[in-house]
Amino acid sequence: MKVVFFGTPEFAVPTLEKLLSDSKFEVVAVVTQPDKPRGRGKQLIPSPVKKIAVAHNLPVWQPSRIKKDTEALNKLTATSAHVFVVVAYGQILSSKILDMPKLGCINVHGSILPQYRGAAPIQWSICDGKPETGITTMLMDVGMDTGAMLLVERTPIGLLDNAHDVAARLAIIGADLLIETLIKLEQGEITATPQDNAAATYASLIKKEDYELDWSQTAIAIHNKIRGFYPNCVTSFRQQSLKIMATAPLGFDYWHLLPPKFQEFERKIPDLSTLSGIPGEIVKIVKGLGAIVHTGDALLLLQEVQLAGKRPQSGWDFVNGMRLEVGEILG
Repeated sequence: MKVVFFGTPEFAVPTLEKLLSDSKFEVVAVVTQPDKPRGRGKQLIPSPVKKIAVAHNLPVWQPSRIKKDTEALNKLTATSAHVFVVVAYGQILSSKILDMPKLGCINVHGSILPQYRGAAPIQWSICDGKPETGITTMLMDVGMDTGAMLLVERTPIGLLDNAHDVAARLAIIGADLLIETLIKLEQGEITATPQDNAAATYASLIKKEDYELDWSQTAIAIHNKIRGFYPNCVTSFRQQSLKIMATAPLGFDYWHLLPPKFQEFERKIPDLSTLSGIPGEIVKIVKGLGAIVHTGDALLLLQEVQLAGKRPQSGWDFVNGMRLEVGEILG
């Protein structure tokens, strides 16, 4: 089966590698976003997908606007590909492109559709506290993730899983599901299922203001936001910007969902239920673990933080390095 692969970030790499390693498929070209300037020197850096394509000596096309690029459209037509595979490419495909391959354009989407259509499904599903997510393969149409569904595979989201953890797991699931989808599609073993548009939700692009923490929210809402938008959530501390990269919600509702070290933590600190303070206030410092912060309703342990211009550090190293004291306020 001749395949043109569309993809850009690390999330798309396992699917491309799976196609390249399977003799049933021939990847005839790769389409990815243009190289982006990075760092102080603004050096142009290729996408993760481009790096894999170049390593395998594949043709790589990087149109800035594929719908308007006549040369790219002509190249795509000339491939006579059976299918276009799209994994987090980053541009909308026109109906002209969607109609080119015989089997259509197959998208690997990081949610259980029709939930979380859009640009950031993994991040928003965690931020919303969902207990599971998954991968949906679908036949693309001109809408935003509105095409008929082919196969779905689900995976749980643990209480301490962040967006990086879940994306890495979904990328592997997506690669396997895509191969299964293509084989079954060619053999006529899949019936495409239209999405229930009435049940659809949307995962919009994440804005800078989404990263700001509001300590008056509930502990679980703050915790979910930190892991959903990992590693970018920020607050202020002593007139500096402080990234909060990992937390753990403390209390009766969460002990059974946390690793064993936190259950030991519960036994060692029996006065947790009596701790109180204003939102953002450090109400206790636990040796070897870090600071406990009061939120709008309960407690969060700071597990990992990053001061502006510094490397990430554990909550306990942060306590020691900054000589943190009970009563100090975040935010």
